[in-house]
Amino acid sequence: MKTYHYSVLLKEAIEGLNIKEDGVYVDATLGYAGHSKEILEKCKKGYLFAFDEDEEAIKYSSDLLHKTSGNFKIFNENFVNMKKVLNNENISKVDGIIFDLGFSSPQIDNEDRGFSFMVSGPLDMRMNQHKDLTAKKVVNEYEEDDLTKIFYEYGEEKMSKRIASIICKERKEKEIKTTDELVEIIKKATGANYFFKNHPERQIFQAIRIEVNHELEVLEKVLPDAINLLNKGGRICVITFHSLEDKIVKKIFKKYSEIDDKLRGLPIVPDEYKPLIKIINHKPILASEEELKENSRSHSAKLRIVERI
Repeated sequence: MKTYHYSVLLKEAIEGLNIKEDGVYVDATLGYAGHSKEILEKCKKGYLFAFDEDEEAIKYSSDLLHKTSGNFKIFNENFVNMKKVLNNENISKVDGIIFDLGFSSPQIDNEDRGFSFMVSGPLDMRMNQHKDLTAKKVVNEYEEDDLTKIFYEYGEEKMSKRIASIICKERKEKEIKTTDELVEIIKKATGANYFFKNHPERQIFQAIRIEVNHELEVLEKVLPDAINLLNKGGRICVITFHSLEDKIVKKIFKKYSEIDDKLRGLPIVPDEYKPLIKIINHKPILASEEELKENSRSHSAKLRIVERI
């Protein structure tokens, strides 16, 4: 298994967390421990809780982190369960939480996981390989209207209807089992000119992956929990990789950082209606030119940071 992973916006995210030596921190997306290792090195008297659904990543990261410190615990859970899991550990408040919503290089590059449209592999795309829903099920069993909706909403692909239609036609002849079979069907649906100019396979694979892992649903659910878990002065850093994720993060951070319009102008605003957070960077932090040269996957990354007040 390839284990090299480049942690996007590593320096900026760690600085954004404003780590205290004795603080309690959460890495909601452990992956291959790039951010977790840096957190443990800085909070020498503190503690780290980390979450990931990928058992391969957990095994690798656990071995790596033990070389730095034993002050951590990893949960084989989706981060949407963060509040419940931490409550079970008698943790009601933390000093910082980081979300890196990208996929690790070893996951993308492992053809057996089916995340990449660039190599042939099974249509899988599951972060948690014990779950029933796979990309193969989505492609072969979803109704045409449902596929169109997913491709358009999650992939923002303008030829969604045509691609869904051809997929449904092709699967009547033969079950679609591999990533390269799906890529060829997308090319057939869109035509070579459109395909090579616009690369709709990127959008379709993104859409299917989001559906398989319920990525947007869990993000929308967990961010309010994360905000409420913060101590005063605690921070959340979120690194997104496409516009749909970034819109959700921006919307929720805006909601919790402003006073309701109906209460504006009141001489006294009750505590329960005051903002819970302040936005540290109103414009997202992007990768530096140096990082972009080192890692092409950093191009779409955006970092947003908020602080509990």
